[in-house]
Amino acid sequence: MIYKQKTGGTLMDFNLSKEQLMIQQMAREFAEKYIEPVAEQIERENKIPEDILKGLAELELFGIPYPEEYGGAGGGYDGYVLAMEQLARASGGVAMTISAHCLALSAISAFGTEEQKKKFMTPCCKGEQIASFAFTEPATGSDPKQLATTAVKDGDYYILNGTKRFISNANWPGVIVIFAVDNETNKPTAFLVDKWCEGYSISEPWDKMGMHGGQLLDVYLKDVKVPAENVLAGPGMGYPILQLGISFGKVGVSSTALGGILAAYEEGLRYAKEKMHRDKPITKFQSIQLKIADMAIKYEAARWLTYRLGMLANNVKDPRQFAKEAALTKTFVCDTMVEVARLSIDIHGSYGLMNDYKVSRIYRDAIIGPQIEGVADMQKMIVAGVTLAE
Repeated sequence: MIYKQKTGGTLMDFNLSKEQLMIQQMAREFAEKYIEPVAEQIERENKIPEDILKGLAELELFGIPYPEEYGGAGGGYDGYVLAMEQLARASGGVAMTISAHCLALSAISAFGTEEQKKKFMTPCCKGEQIASFAFTEPATGSDPKQLATTAVKDGDYYILNGTKRFISNANWPGVIVIFAVDNETNKPTAFLVDKWCEGYSISEPWDKMGMHGGQLLDVYLKDVKVPAENVLAGPGMGYPILQLGISFGKVGVSSTALGGILAAYEEGLRYAKEKMHRDKPITKFQSIQLKIADMAIKYEAARWLTYRLGMLANNVKDPRQFAKEAALTKTFVCDTMVEVARLSIDIHGSYGLMNDYKVSRIYRDAIIGPQIEGVADMQKMIVAGVTLAE
């Protein structure tokens, strides 16, 4: 993933750099040693153990893409993608938690003042706190024109009231980026709010079908008092923040799905090599060979598309073009995870339907991907809209 200049043109080197390999190996070793052994526990309890969160923080995995001056690791989004793939390979829920966390931090990084970045990003990048991004609502979904949460200006403060639905990490201390319609501009505005402030409360976690450990909760805001200095990018700027923030969020979602593809591929390949039929491994059968080839092809295509998105995220010059790239990558990779998980289940046969086998968990995780950060048809509309405007 290194781009080198060469006389007469540009040479693309697809080898990972030394730093990228170090990040990838670090995340893989941590995932294999600490996350994989408790992955089924996370699945049962829908909760990530504290020692896992502490380990992620110690390795700076909560702040990989962000500058060191804000507590980050300075690894860029290319390093973030590599790490997320390895974490998701062991547990989709763990990766989902970091993905939602970085969605919020990326919005602050792109639009925040220096004071806001240092105050809110630093503890989150260090893993001392976990961030959230709150836009979706019960009655209106993710339609910015139907936003029902309100923000009323009261001197040097805003008073927020409303309900947010399906919010990741809402139970952890840290900043939450809340979108509300302010009474001055009558437009969506983004507010930086400390979770567990007065008037903030949450529901029990939703019992979703996959990505366990990455909890989704409803957030209730009752006369929450927010200083005017905590407005992100100014009143009425919620929509551009939402657009770019969600694009960065799709980097995390795509990386999480990529890790799921790798896990499904590996599980199918391992089972095929071990399963015997008529005194020979089922890898000897052409139908199994074709499924293995399909998984390999789909993984490689998804891998390079996701790695490319990580590189693009490091230097966003045109937010609309980046939105297109994020949307097409997210759509392809999340849909591909469903396809590869299904192929792996086909290789397992009836055993793939049993919860004793990891592939069944991977398949439940796979179904989540196409539905979050915008459904597939919405992503295709983004791709088409930008493409037709070019």
